[in-house]
Amino acid sequence: MKNNFNVNLRDSQYTPAESIPPERFDFSEYQSYEQELTERISDFLESRTGLLVYRRMRADGVYYDKAKDHGISLERQLGVLKKSLGFKADIPNFLEPWYGIGYIASSFGNVDYVWKENQAPIVSPRFKSAKDLLYAETIPLEESRIGKNILERIEYFLDKTKGKLPISFSDIQAPVNMLSYLIPMNNLCLEIIDDIESVRRAVTLVNNLQISFLKVQAELIGDCLVKPGHGFPSSREFKGIGESSDNVIMFSQKHYTDVFQPEHEKIGNAFEGLAFHSCGNWAHHAQMIKSFHNLYMVDAAFSPLTDPDPNDPRSFYSIFKDTNIILNGRCVGDAEEVYPYFRQIVNPHMKTIATTYCQDEKDQEKLYNKLHVLHQGKSAR
Repeated sequence: MKNNFNVNLRDSQYTPAESIPPERFDFSEYQSYEQELTERISDFLESRTGLLVYRRMRADGVYYDKAKDHGISLERQLGVLKKSLGFKADIPNFLEPWYGIGYIASSFGNVDYVWKENQAPIVSPRFKSAKDLLYAETIPLEESRIGKNILERIEYFLDKTKGKLPISFSDIQAPVNMLSYLIPMNNLCLEIIDDIESVRRAVTLVNNLQISFLKVQAELIGDCLVKPGHGFPSSREFKGIGESSDNVIMFSQKHYTDVFQPEHEKIGNAFEGLAFHSCGNWAHHAQMIKSFHNLYMVDAAFSPLTDPDPNDPRSFYSIFKDTNIILNGRCVGDAEEVYPYFRQIVNPHMKTIATTYCQDEKDQEKLYNKLHVLHQGKSAR
């Protein structure tokens, strides 16, 4: 527990790997690998306790400016899929048709992204308030410029991979995040006090647009779809929808449960479960999140190399033990660095996924073995 977050890194969680064109990728090899791990995941899901280790692979630049090109994004993602075969783990990686997180803006005026070198695409909030937003005309996301690009990317990935590889939804943003791409956050924080009904109606509007768009994505991806998606450990065996709600810490628990919780639950009900993520330290909201109906999985960062304000693993253990809610703990660092954090959440009273980022195959195997020995030892007591 000696290192701190490196603010000079563009992506602390990425893995360097050589890009692989689709025609050079061994699809049969990866299919066999995915199938081999399926039984472990099924056993985990059927139990009220357990441990899975996931070596997350994030390709360089595909969550930044390299996402602009379908071909570059796919080749870089295929490169890390190939590299993942050498890292001992229980959950396979997957392809993601990622194309930014501000896509909701394209429903309001059919705008497009602004791209800057080495940065993720951006949109600027075009409304002063939720009340203003409610008077705007909208089009379905699947008919918007950005939405069409995401669907075209899914079709491209499916075509080039012959429908043989796991593919997730594009990055799913919770309603509170989506509003921040349409309305300045400082305005939204004041409006939820001054005009909560307008904010509530705006949240419902953007959430309905997203649910419709996700249903289109699900139908298009078909049997290749893995859930809950994006930064979560995902597989064809898992269920639910994974939402990023990084702005949860900006609101009081009273306002969040009143305005945003019903929309979280609506999307969770539509897709058989909800997986919740927030960057940063959201432990003080964890008890509130636990109350969400149909909550299936939660995701949190626990080591300083993963997030500049990581969570205390002890608090997550105390809140989510004996709940059947899967805790996905992310820890960047080598085996020695991250083992003490995982040790605090791996236990016989909950389902835990340890998401690792060891850069060396031997170090990953060392950590994998230590974590499973730890779980077996605690379970035997």
